[in-house]
Amino acid sequence: MLKVGLTGGIGAGKSAVSRLLVSCGAVLIDADRIAREVVEPGTPGLAAVVEAFGPRILTSDGTLDRPALGAIVFHDADRLATLNSIVHPLVGRRSAELEAMADQDSVVVHDVPLLTENGLAPLYDLVVVVDASPETQLRRLVELRGMSESEARARMAAQATREQRRAVADLVIDNDGPLEALEPQVRKVWAELSGRAARNG
Repeated sequence: MLKVGLTGGIGAGKSAVSRLLVSCGAVLIDADRIAREVVEPGTPGLAAVVEAFGPRILTSDGTLDRPALGAIVFHDADRLATLNSIVHPLVGRRSAELEAMADQDSVVVHDVPLLTENGLAPLYDLVVVVDASPETQLRRLVELRGMSESEARARMAAQATREQRRAVADLVIDNDGPLEALEPQVRKVWAELSGRAARNG
C-alpha cells in the first residue's frame, strides 16, 4: 500500500485531480467529506460540538448550521482550536478505518486541504501538491464559486502560502492551465504512484 497525501490551496483544482486519480484506480479518502460525516445528526461528534458551542449552532431540523458555527470560529483562534480538537481526532480515526479496508496493493490518496498547515506531511509515504498561481486561484474563486474578491483573498490568506505547500511536496501538479492540460500530468503522476505501490507491495 502506498499512502499519498494530496493537498493544494483553495481554488487550485485539488478536487479535479482527486477525481482523475480515482479514475486511474486510486482509493480516495476525502477528509472534508469525513469531517461532515462525523458531525451528522445523532453522532457523538455533533453532540460534542453542541456541548462546546451551544444549541445555537443547530438548524431547526437538528443539523449543524455551518455558517453559524463558522461565524463563531473563523475570527477566534481559541474557538477554532476547540472545534478542531473535537473534529480532527474523529476524522483521523475514520480515515484510518477506511484505509484499513483498502487492498494491500492499493494507492490510497488522502485528500487533506490543511495538510501543510497542520504539519501532516510525515504521515504519508509521499505528498502531492496541486499548485496554481494566486492569480489563478483568485479568478476561479470569483468566477466559478461566486465569491467576492475580498472574501476570496481572505480565504486564501488563511491558508499556507504557495511556497510552504511546495516545500512539503514530493510531486507537484501544475494546474494553472485548462483541464485538458491537467489530465496528462495526473496520468504521469499515477504511473509514478502505482509503480511505487508495486515496489512497496
